[in-house]
Amino acid sequence: MNPKQLKKLKKQHRDRQESKPADYIIELSNYATLFADYPVIKFLINNVLESDRLLKNGLLPQPLPPLLLPDTIQDQIYQKIADDYPAGDVIGDNLWDQLSEVLPKLDTLLRNYRDYLESTYGMWAYINAPFIKSLASFTCNGAVLELMAGRGFISKGLRNLNPNQQIFTTDNLDWQAKVKTILPAVTSVENLDALESVKKYGNLVQYIVLSWAPDTQQTDWDILQLIRKEYPNIQLIVIGEKDGATNSTAFWQQAELIDSDDRNQLNTNYHSFDLIDEQVYLVK
Repeated sequence: MNPKQLKKLKKQHRDRQESKPADYIIELSNYATLFADYPVIKFLINNVLESDRLLKNGLLPQPLPPLLLPDTIQDQIYQKIADDYPAGDVIGDNLWDQLSEVLPKLDTLLRNYRDYLESTYGMWAYINAPFIKSLASFTCNGAVLELMAGRGFISKGLRNLNPNQQIFTTDNLDWQAKVKTILPAVTSVENLDALESVKKYGNLVQYIVLSWAPDTQQTDWDILQLIRKEYPNIQLIVIGEKDGATNSTAFWQQAELIDSDDRNQLNTNYHSFDLIDEQVYLVK
């Protein structure tokens, strides 16, 4: 599959809504019961349910494993049923029909967890607690500006870990048009355009965090040029998918990516759980 085809597939995956948010967790919980005898499936579902539980309680979730059913899952189910029931047993045959029939639906639900996160919590980048701890260690009490912060999950996590760290959080709030319900910020977020934010706070911070900048505009490239020209000592931290679902083509073409132990440490707890290969990048 060439890069353009893969990007199109990822965009279709990102834009698709197979289940209403209110039904999503109920459906997964039902599948957890249905597949209770299959640990590999139960493991994936329980990770999603626990992630949702933490977010519902105002807490950052834990990292997720890849939410993909193994290629051999049908063989595993068939073998277990064959071990539990004699050939031709009606109960075993009916169970096989039931489980094999719903596997595609379960696979779709797992792959669509990011859609659920976006519509339910306004969370695009999957911000988890261990990653925030790594980010707090990397910024080491330095002043941070979070741009395009959305609801402010990153800033909230940093503030919770270190209330004395200076954190500026801004967003122009245009993301609210992409969700169907009004979602309040999880921390204090200033309604301010990204470029104006850099101009206002650039002389006060050592780090700028830019998470999941849209790929439909070049604001990220404008931000990078402004930092290079006016604030060369600032470290830009970008979260997204290189040449994929986030950020502009111009940005990825012009960005100087720093490969370092610091970046590797940030990515230890920040890795993809679906088709979107999101990572943390240090950019100059």
